[in-house]
Amino acid sequence: METPSLLHGIVVRSTGSWHDVETADGRIPSTIRGKFRLDQQDVTNPVAVGDQVSIQKNADGTGVIMEIKPRRNKLIRRAAGRRAGRAQVIVANVDFVWIMQSVNMPTPNPGFIDRVLVMAESFDIPAGIIFNKLDLLHPSVADNYAYLTDLYAGLGYPVLEVVATTGQGIDQVKAAFEGKTNVVAGPSGVGKSTLLNAVDPSLQLKTGEVSTRTLKGKHTTTFASLYPLPDGGYVVDTPGIREFGIREVEAWELSHFFVEFRPYLELCRFQPCTHDHEPDCGVKEAYLDDLISDERYYSYLNILHSIRLGTHDVGR
Repeated sequence: METPSLLHGIVVRSTGSWHDVETADGRIPSTIRGKFRLDQQDVTNPVAVGDQVSIQKNADGTGVIMEIKPRRNKLIRRAAGRRAGRAQVIVANVDFVWIMQSVNMPTPNPGFIDRVLVMAESFDIPAGIIFNKLDLLHPSVADNYAYLTDLYAGLGYPVLEVVATTGQGIDQVKAAFEGKTNVVAGPSGVGKSTLLNAVDPSLQLKTGEVSTRTLKGKHTTTFASLYPLPDGGYVVDTPGIREFGIREVEAWELSHFFVEFRPYLELCRFQPCTHDHEPDCGVKEAYLDDLISDERYYSYLNILHSIRLGTHDVGR
């Protein structure tokens, strides 16, 4: 019996059990072979949006993913809830990670930003930060907000400022997205879907409101999805992420993913050094000399502690 030929495509939407694969024959809803789950039991989702795959088409028009091509990179986090400890692949094969925060409702979470930056750095993916809701910048938080934008821009990360509801700053976002496969990650309520609707109104993504009681967002994006952009490139819209736990990073190597630590890593007496208790530590000396900020050094210590404990707390 002749073996059916395989179709090649990219996973553009993943709902857990089903994966929409864009192929030359159109978009085909597909399942995965059981062997992938057996082979990757430390991962909650063996197939992720952005994966290049080969599928076998069924008579009913659905498909079965037979092969997952090697990934050039991935953005992962430590899964929470009943799957805690396993890795969740948020997206595969991306060119840029954008961490989205809002100026207010909800307020920025530097611990979250730093954790996503660590995972992006660990897979050598360029990253930047988008701050939304500039129109809600209250004088009481203005100094803290200015400090954060100066901090991350000073570290070399692009910082974009927008009001997604009015279109302010959207041209900058369009230019930054153009020609690349981008992923936008952040907590619920920061305006990810509103931003993407402003970038491409034809998307018509569902948006929600922030609770006035908790000042936190409600989930409107349920599954990760990849969309083509009118000016070229792609963007992945992700569900709101409350916790971003570190995976596949050891305690001794964490400091390599804090960019401002790197000039001082070779100045430590002990190699490797975790820069929290060891004597004659170049990173600690740089911190004491104000060459490393309080915010980032203590964020580093929080992440280091969570790695040692094997937890997924967000290090607020």
